[in-house]
Amino acid sequence: MVAIVSIAGQQFKVAAGQKVYVHRLDAEKGDKINFDDVLMIASDNGATVGTPKVSGARIEATVLDHVQGDKVIVYKKNKRKGYEKKNGHRQQFSHIKIESIIA
Repeated sequence: MVAIVSIAGQQFKVAAGQKVYVHRLDAEKGDKINFDDVLMIASDNGATVGTPKVSGARIEATVLDHVQGDKVIVYKKNKRKGYEKKNGHRQQFSHIKIESIIA
């Protein structure tokens, strides 16, 4: 069984037992969390598409860790003006494991 779920403003296709990196969540390491924004559930006997959500469906997950992504360099320069600016950014992620899909 797979599901499409909206987590922290992004949509993910998930299955039970899968590990996913999502934008940083307000939960501690080891916490159990539920996601109610299930947009679609598909199984062997067909698919259920929500309008916009599937009623009664939820995803149970566990927070494994909080990590930082790779550094992204932002470099700006204007030719012949003497303007240069260099910034770096590391995105915060939460590593979660999908425990079960409840339809």
